[in-house]
Amino acid sequence: MNTLTLTSPIAPESTRPRNDANASPYATAAQTAAVLRSGAQYRRERMEAADMITTDEAATLAGTTRVTINAWIKSGRCIGVAHLRRGFKLPRWQFEPAIWPALQPVAKQLGTTDGWQLLAFLESPATALDGQTPRAALEQGAPLHRIVALATAEAH
Repeated sequence: MNTLTLTSPIAPESTRPRNDANASPYATAAQTAAVLRSGAQYRRERMEAADMITTDEAATLAGTTRVTINAWIKSGRCIGVAHLRRGFKLPRWQFEPAIWPALQPVAKQLGTTDGWQLLAFLESPATALDGQTPRAALEQGAPLHRIVALATAEAH
């Protein structure tokens, strides 16, 4: 039988596997709604984080125009997440010399230009990086090929 099993000993009772042979292996509607709410809350908080800037601010930082920044977002050259209002928000740190060269190869290997997917990849701890995020590893001098290889593995 296929069931979702959380291995944490402190997992809430509602997420522990059921022993009932007739129990559904699927999440309940309430569990699904809770996950969706937490994802929406995370996105709102991430958009308002101090490191997020507008396309106009990014253009000034990069010495280019807002139109160019929008084109870079569309092509995966930089990370932009759709803002509730018009435009995008971008993490300021992506324009740092340690990160900038990695963005396009990572986007290509992940097969996406979606800002949330790129942001999630770069900000999620990776076992292959001893628990570091790809962003932190790059900032600490990890070779680009190692992060690109991780993105390639993640995509498959």
